[in-house]
Amino acid sequence: MSAAASTDRNVRIGLIQVREQGSAEANLATTIDKIREAAARGAQIICTQELFTSPYFCRTQDTEMFDLAEPVPGPTTDALAVVAGELGVVIIGSLFERRASGVYHNTAAVIDADGSYLGKYRKMHIPQDPGFEEKFYFTPGDLGYKVWDTRFGKIAVLICWDQWYPEAARLAALAGAEILFYPTAIGWLPEEKAELGAAQHTAWETVQRGHAVANGCYVAAVNRTGTEGETEFWGQSFVSDFYGQVMERAPVDAEAILLADCDLKALEAMRRIWPFFRDRRIDSFSGLTRRMIDED
Repeated sequence: MSAAASTDRNVRIGLIQVREQGSAEANLATTIDKIREAAARGAQIICTQELFTSPYFCRTQDTEMFDLAEPVPGPTTDALAVVAGELGVVIIGSLFERRASGVYHNTAAVIDADGSYLGKYRKMHIPQDPGFEEKFYFTPGDLGYKVWDTRFGKIAVLICWDQWYPEAARLAALAGAEILFYPTAIGWLPEEKAELGAAQHTAWETVQRGHAVANGCYVAAVNRTGTEGETEFWGQSFVSDFYGQVMERAPVDAEAILLADCDLKALEAMRRIWPFFRDRRIDSFSGLTRRMIDED
């Protein structure tokens, strides 16, 4: 049954915030255990953290790390599909995709509640910072901003660095997304935390809450926790409603299954009274396709 045909417009989402477990097999097993627990607690759409089957290997540049990549769809999506079909839940899994020799993507796979593979999103915005050497590993995405009409609602998936770009959230919402999911791996470096740590986290959360308001969407950001190398992941996965209010937030330094109830009828009502999409002056936005608007 599609979301459009359902009379029940309430959906419970679940975010899986965990530590890296030491191997792909252990990470997959732990995450599946958490998915089962989330489903037992009523979650209907469940999202993993970014690159959940591996450590956050982008802390350094190392060609051996490409061995962690796998095809998508592939063995991990096959395993998740079995679980999704058994439990009747939608699963979003964030993976390191091997597309071809020398071409790799940071990719999220979407599996519907009957176990069917719906498709994938490839991370569009690729960062490059100390401790976040992602341009070495990932080819920018080429599939656009996709929306899937799952059993429980219309969702879009964006990944980590995409969080900072209002254009990405807007395009997903314009395509019909009701909930934006952001699998994430973000944390503090020791030389920055004392001075900038609180400000960095505030910026990360605030910009995403702004996407929720501007687009009349729920936003769900699921982060890693724990320390890997020098990077201290700041956890604090959260769900924001369409007024930018944080509904639920996970702790900094502990694993968590974060659950939140999203009222999609209320979302529709909010879009009617604050019709941001209606009032957009699309005739005035041509400058958005330019790198900079410089003087002639």
